[in-house]
Amino acid sequence: GNIVSSLAITNIMIESIELDRLRNAEFIQFAKDCSSIVQLNDPVALDVVAKYDAFNIKRGELEVLFKKSTANPITAEIEALDARRDRAVSGIIMNINSFAFHFDVALSAPALVLQNDLKIYTTNIARENYNAETALINNLITDWETKPALTAALTALNLVAWKDELKAANQLFDARYIARTQDLGTASPDNLKLKRNEGNAAFYELRKHIDARNT
Repeated sequence: GNIVSSLAITNIMIESIELDRLRNAEFIQFAKDCSSIVQLNDPVALDVVAKYDAFNIKRGELEVLFKKSTANPITAEIEALDARRDRAVSGIIMNINSFAFHFDVALSAPALVLQNDLKIYTTNIARENYNAETALINNLITDWETKPALTAALTALNLVAWKDELKAANQLFDARYIARTQDLGTASPDNLKLKRNEGNAAFYELRKHIDARNT
């Protein structure tokens, strides 16, 4: 019975998932689900009580800081600005990808130039955490505004307005994010990041021990 339970949990918890790609709210929900699964299968029977308790402590600490962060009045504004820049970066990338298939080489060629530049970064910028997304967009904008070939490609595809919208949205987001950070005290991004890293580590320890028991 214990082996069957352990195997069931292992199959669920060790399914490929990149924790670093989960935003804090997503990670907290994921952690709650994992905790519930282990609880249902009895941490004592699985011989993972110590690791299970350590994981729940770190999850709880992160959740306290996260709730303090989301209670800040600037948070709703930040979320709206993040959604705005997500739409902008996704929209401009979709336009570039679409033009890459255009029958007119005058449009497909500059699109390919922009696609090659995008390969330097990531496949889904809008799914990155707040700080990583801000940095990636800043780097993209710098490329597009300082490298003549990329600037010309944006102009050829009539995407300058998209670039300007992305730049404006990202700058506004960054400014309000910094303003909120100054208000948060213990719920600063650095402390949240620290607790998140501790939560990730605690999850991996729990998963490792469940996997070991299963083996």
